[in-house]
Amino acid sequence: MTSLQSTLGDEPGIAEELADNQRAISIAEFFEKNKHMLGFDSGARGLVTAVKEAVDNALDAAEESSILPDIYVEIQEADDYYRLIVEDNGPGITKESLPKVFGKLLYGSRFHAREQSRGQQGIGISAAVLYSQLTSGKPAKITSRTQGSSEAEYFELIVDTDENEPEISVAETTTWDRPHGTRIELEMEANMRARAQLHDYIKHTAVVNPHARLELREPTAHFKFERATDQLPEETEEIRPHPHGVELGTVIKMLAATDSHSVSGFLQEEFTRVGKKTADSIIDEFRDRHFGREMAWKPPASHEAADVAAAVENSTANKGAKATTDFAEGIADTVSSRDRIAHHELSTVVEEVADEVGDEYGTTFGSTVREKALESAWAALVGHDEADEEDNQDDQDGTDATNPEDVSRIVADLYELSDDATSTRKDDEVVHAFAVRLAGTFEDLEDDRHRLTRKALESAVDRAADLTEEYDDVAFGDTARENVVEAIWDVMVTVPDDTPLVRELASDRDAASDLVEGMRATNIMAPPTRCLSPITAGLVEAGLKKEFDADFYAAATRDAGVSGGDPFIVEAGIAYGGDLPAEGTADVLRFANRVPLVYQRGACATTDVVKSIGWRNYGLDQPGGSGIPSGPAVIMVHVASTNVPFTSESKDAIANVPEIEDEIELAIREAARELKRYLNKRRSMQKRRQKQNVLGKILPEMAEKVAEVTGRNQPNIDDAVARIMNNVLVERHLEDGDGGGDGDASTVKLVVENHSSTNETLEITDIVSAEPQNLSDGASAVEMDGEWFVSWEADVPGGEEATLEYEVSSEASFDIDVKGVDAEKLTITS
Repeated sequence: MTSLQSTLGDEPGIAEELADNQRAISIAEFFEKNKHMLGFDSGARGLVTAVKEAVDNALDAAEESSILPDIYVEIQEADDYYRLIVEDNGPGITKESLPKVFGKLLYGSRFHAREQSRGQQGIGISAAVLYSQLTSGKPAKITSRTQGSSEAEYFELIVDTDENEPEISVAETTTWDRPHGTRIELEMEANMRARAQLHDYIKHTAVVNPHARLELREPTAHFKFERATDQLPEETEEIRPHPHGVELGTVIKMLAATDSHSVSGFLQEEFTRVGKKTADSIIDEFRDRHFGREMAWKPPASHEAADVAAAVENSTANKGAKATTDFAEGIADTVSSRDRIAHHELSTVVEEVADEVGDEYGTTFGSTVREKALESAWAALVGHDEADEEDNQDDQDGTDATNPEDVSRIVADLYELSDDATSTRKDDEVVHAFAVRLAGTFEDLEDDRHRLTRKALESAVDRAADLTEEYDDVAFGDTARENVVEAIWDVMVTVPDDTPLVRELASDRDAASDLVEGMRATNIMAPPTRCLSPITAGLVEAGLKKEFDADFYAAATRDAGVSGGDPFIVEAGIAYGGDLPAEGTADVLRFANRVPLVYQRGACATTDVVKSIGWRNYGLDQPGGSGIPSGPAVIMVHVASTNVPFTSESKDAIANVPEIEDEIELAIREAARELKRYLNKRRSMQKRRQKQNVLGKILPEMAEKVAEVTGRNQPNIDDAVARIMNNVLVERHLEDGDGGGDGDASTVKLVVENHSSTNETLEITDIVSAEPQNLSDGASAVEMDGEWFVSWEADVPGGEEATLEYEVSSEASFDIDVKGVDAEKLTITS
C-alpha cells in the first residue's frame, strides 16, 4: 500500500495553497457565527439577554457617577420584529466614545480593573447590537446626553464584523428631554415566550439593587419597581493583583513590564498586601527553591572543639603564633556554642573572628587565609573520624551499610534525625544503614556547601529508602519518608545569596517559576475588600421585603474570602410564608455582582449548594432528603467578586469553585438558622394557642359547674388563663369619680402583671375618645383626629406588676394596643 509520505511530494504547492487560504478573523466575526455563546441562541432568550446587557450597563454607569439609577425598559411589537428601548439617567457618553461602546466588541474600561462591576469584557451591549443587525438588518439607534450639554448626540450604527469597528450611518445632534443619560433602541427578531424570565430578571434586579427605580412596559404588562433606599452602593477601588492568584505567564509579563530593578521592589510595587516583611518572606521561599537550603550540621562537642581549632591553626600561616591560636580557638569556640551551623554561617563566623583578632593584633587576615580557614574548619566539622573513603563508598552502594565502624558526624547527625522521625519498629541497624546511604548524597555533592532543594532532598531520601528496602528487606513507607524529609528540611537553612535582578528573572522561565512557587507558599494576608461593594445584610432584607410579601425575612453577609487571588463576598437571604406559594419548591434567586442569573440554573454552583443542604434541619420539607426544599420560601444568594468564575461567556451560572461553594453554604446556613428559630417559635406558639383555646372552653364550664355544686356565685376567671399559661396580663380597671354621674372624671388603671419568669418590655398605646388628665410618670398623650393616644412603655420583671393611671371623663371609650410580647403570651382583659 502506498504511504502518505510517498505520495505527498507528487502534488507540489499544497503547503502554499493551504497558507493562502488561512486568514485571521475579528472577534466580531467570530461571535457573529457563535452568538449562542453570548446568550443569543434563540429569539426568546435573545430578547432577555439584550435587556439584561442594556440594564446592567445603565446601572454601572449611574452608580459610577454617584447617580441613583432610574431605568426605563420598553418592548414594542414592530411588524415582524420586536423593538427594545432602554433609557437611563446615567452620566451619558461622549460623542467620541459612543460609537465604540455600542459598535466594537471587547471595548470597555473595566477589563483590566480589579474591582467589582457588572460588566468587564466590553462584549454585552455591542453583542446585542450585533444580534439586532443580524436578525433584522436594522441599525441600533442611540441617543446620549452628557450633563451640562445643551443638545444630545444621536447615532445610527451597526458593527462591521470584518473589522470589529462601528459603521455609522447617521451622526447628528438632537434635542432630548432628559438632562443627562443614554437611550438605545434595537429592533430584532424575537418573541415573548420567555416573558416569565424577563419579568423575573427585572424583579430580581430590583431585589438586589434596592437603590434603583426600574420600570418595564411590554405589550401585555407594565411594572414599576420603586427604590427602597437612597443609599448608593459603596464606591469600590481598584486593587493590584494578589500574589496567590497570578500564574507564571502573567508574572513573566509583569517582570518584563515593571520599572523595578530588584525582586523586593517588584513584589511591593506590583502586588497587593506585600510590604517589606512579606517581600522578604517571599524572597526566602524563592531562595529555597532557586538556590536550595544549606544543611546545618551539629558542631563537635565541646571536648572535640580542639579538632576544629587544630585544623584552622594548621591551615593558617605567617600570622604569629598567638594571633593564629586566638584565631583558631575563636572560630572553634563560636562553632561549638551553636546548636547547628551551615556553611554560609561558618563563613560569617570566620569573617567576624578574623576581623576581631586582626584588630587586636594589628595584623591582616586576608581573603586567602580566610578561605583556607573556612575550608579546614568545614572539613573538620563534617569529616570522618574512623571510616575511610573506600568503606564509605561501599556503604552508599548498600553493600556494607551496617558497618558500625562508620561514625562520621554526618551519618551520626542524619541517624539521629531519621531515628526521631521514623517508627520505633525500625531497629537501630536499619536506621543507621539508611543514614549512611543518605549521607552519601551530601558527600557526593560537587558543591561542598551541602545545598539541596526540597525536591532534591526528597529524591535523596527516596533513593536511600529504596536501597534500605532492597538490601535490608525492611519496608520504608511513604509516611516515614515524608517525616524524614520534613525533619531534615526543618534544620536546613535558607541561604543569603543575592537574588537575580528583575530583568534576569524575566528572561529565565525556571527562576520565574521558582518565584511564583515562593509567592504561593508564603502566608500572605487576604486581598483588601475595598474593591468590592456587597449589598449588606440590611439591604438584602429590605430588597426581599420590597418585592416579596412574606412573614419572615433573614439575611447574612459573610466576611471576604479569596479564590485564585481574587477577593469575593457571599451574601444570602431567605423569605418565608406570607403570600409566597405554598405548593412546589422554594424559589432560588441567583446573583453575581448585583446581576440576576436567569438561565442555566442547573449548572450553577449556587443551585448545587442549595440542593446539598439538609433543609429538614431548618424546618423546611425536603422530599428524599436532598434537592431544592419545598414550601413557601425564597432563597437568594449573591456573589460579589472582582472576577466571578462564570461557566461560560453568557455569564448565566457560577462555576463550582470549592472556596466559593463553601462560603455560599455558610451564608445560607447562617440565614437558615434564623429561619429555624422562627419556625420553632411559631410551632411553639401554635401549641400554646391551642392550649389556650382549650382552656378558654373548659374554664367557663368548670366555673359554672363549681358555682352550681357549691351554691355560690360563679368565680371570676378572666385572668385565670394568664396565670395558668404564665402569660403577661394587661387588665383595665375603671373607677368612677367621687361625685358620680356621667359628667364626673373616672380613674383608669392599666395593670400589667407578668406571670412569666422573664423580664418583659411592653409598649402600650391606649386610644381614648376623651382627653386624658393627670397621667402617671412615664406616660404621654398625643391628640390626633379627635382621639388621644396614651403611650406608655413598661419594663416588668418576671413575677411583678406595673400600673399606668390617668383620669378621663366617664363617658370615654377605650381601645388598647400592646406591642413587645407575642400574642400567644399576652392576655388582655378590660
